[in-house]
Amino acid sequence: MRICRVSGIVFSINNWFLALLGVYFAAGVLGKGLIAFVVVLAHELAHVWMARRHGIPVQEVELMPFGGVARMSGELVIEPRKEIVVAVAGPMANLVLCALALGCGHYGIWHEMYGPFFIQCNLQVFFFNVLPGLPLDGGHVHRAYLARNMNLPAATHRTAVCGQFWGGLIAVLGTAGLLGGFTGLDIIATGLFLYYAARREKQEAPYLYAQHLATKNRDLDRHGILPGEMLVARQDLSVWRVTRLFVPQRYHLVYTVDEHGRHTGVVDETEIVKTLLEQGANVSLDRIRKGF
Repeated sequence: MRICRVSGIVFSINNWFLALLGVYFAAGVLGKGLIAFVVVLAHELAHVWMARRHGIPVQEVELMPFGGVARMSGELVIEPRKEIVVAVAGPMANLVLCALALGCGHYGIWHEMYGPFFIQCNLQVFFFNVLPGLPLDGGHVHRAYLARNMNLPAATHRTAVCGQFWGGLIAVLGTAGLLGGFTGLDIIATGLFLYYAARREKQEAPYLYAQHLATKNRDLDRHGILPGEMLVARQDLSVWRVTRLFVPQRYHLVYTVDEHGRHTGVVDETEIVKTLLEQGANVSLDRIRKGF
């Protein structure tokens, strides 16, 4: 549900989070629900602030039970260093809020019920988001680390699978806690939502190839030069096998050889990615070279 638009950024609240606030209202503790809302909003605003500091446009912020998703320019995922800095900003904001709350407590600015709950919410959002699985902040850091040695879609797929694992585990543990009488439905709902969000990230991973290539072409147009990397592959190898070795911020040329190791041609990254998106993952390099 859309809430407002501020400085060109659309703020919305996910239906799952809206339902969670409804549960707080029905339980007569809406004040706690509003605190959870403020904690999540502060977490996402920290991402927005850091992204803008690094020149990354932000289009939308969607608030979710475990934090949220800030939809930013594709430039972010192409540059691992920026992705790490922006991802870390959210959890750090939660730690700062905890420290401020504790400081206020020392000066008598404290509420016996809402004070501890405020700290609890911030710690929960912090520890939850440092888990290494997309779309959590820890997942973005993990993906940026993996992208140094593998292509972005493969790194995204692997990290999204981790997110599904954590979502499933949290849902199972939440169910056990509910049956034992020491947790509520919110833990199960959060785990299921994380699983769903990670699944969506995994489904969108292949489309990062086009985004990846478009960014490289823009950099090439802007600077007139781009670091390159030569790969050697058998001509019968599928494009999927080759693209797994593509890395950010380098343009790739693939030197093809036959079964005897003799040179048969050169295929560039643009041709390979275009074939992958239009013809599928199993097309061989030889078919690209011969123009199908």
